[in-house]
Amino acid sequence: MKVGFVGLGIMGKPMAKNLVKAGHDVTVFDFNKDSMKELTDAGAKSAETGKAVAEASDVVITMVPNSPNVEAALFNENGIAEGLTAGKTVIDMSSINPLESQKFAKRLAEQDVDFLDAPVSGGEPKAIDGSIAIMVGGKKETFDKFSDLLGVMGGSITYVGAVGAGNTTKLANQVIVALNIAAVSEGFALAEKAGLDPKMVFDAIHTGLAGSTVMDAKVPMIIDRNFKPGFRVDLHIKDLQNALDTSHSLNVSLPLTAEVMEILQVVKNDGNGSDDHSAIAKYYEKINNLKIEKK
Repeated sequence: MKVGFVGLGIMGKPMAKNLVKAGHDVTVFDFNKDSMKELTDAGAKSAETGKAVAEASDVVITMVPNSPNVEAALFNENGIAEGLTAGKTVIDMSSINPLESQKFAKRLAEQDVDFLDAPVSGGEPKAIDGSIAIMVGGKKETFDKFSDLLGVMGGSITYVGAVGAGNTTKLANQVIVALNIAAVSEGFALAEKAGLDPKMVFDAIHTGLAGSTVMDAKVPMIIDRNFKPGFRVDLHIKDLQNALDTSHSLNVSLPLTAEVMEILQVVKNDGNGSDDHSAIAKYYEKINNLKIEKK
C-alpha cells in the first residue's frame, strides 16, 4: 500500500519505520531533516511538503503534537489537503481535541476524503516494537479497510465509534494514566518517608490490587532516577488541557484531573517539561523534601 506519513517525532518515527519494515511503500515528511534521513535510510521515500506526500499516497497518516499542528499539516499552503483526491483517506494518529477531529473530518469530506482519528497509547517503547494501543473513530467501513495497516503499528486496534470517539477515548486514557502516576508517586512518597526501600515496596504490591501497567512501567524509572521521556510532561499537559476543554463543553466535572494538571504545571515550571511524565513524582519529592530511590 502507498502510505504517506507526516510527523516523525518520538512516536511517529518508529511507527513509520514499522510500516517500511512491513513492506509498504512509505513517503514521509517532517521539518526535522535528521528524522527524514533516518527514515530514508530505512527504506522510505522523502517528500518536500505535505502536499507531495498526499500526491504519492493512497492514505496519509499524521502524527503531530496537537490540534493546531494537525490543522496546519492538513490545510496550510502546500499542506496535505492540496494533494488529496477523491477516495483517499487521512488517518490522524495525533492526540488532539475530539471536536477538532470532527471539524477536520467535515472539511475533508468536502473533497470526498475519508478521515479516521486514531490516537495511540503506550509510549516510545511500544511504538518501537509495534505494540501500541490504537483507538479509532470514524466510519466503520473505513476502519475495516485500514485495520490491517494499523495492526502493523499496534498490538491492540479498537474501533470505538464515529469521528472524535478515538480522541475522546484517548483523553479518558490520559486522565487515568496521569491520576495513576500521581497515586503511585503519593504512595511511594509515603513509603520513602517511612524509611522503606521503594524497590521492596514495589515487589510487595505490584502484583496485588494496586498493581497496574503504569506502576510496572513508571516505578522502576522513578527509583532508578531515569526520567528519559517516553511521554513528555509537556505533552501530558496538552492532553489534560484537551480533556478539561472537552469536559467543560460537555458539562462534565473532572476535579482530580484539574488537580493533577496543576501538579504537572509545577513540574514544568521547575524545568522538567521535557522529562517523562513519571516526573510527577518530583512534585511529591519537592513538597515532602525527599527522594524516591533505591536504598
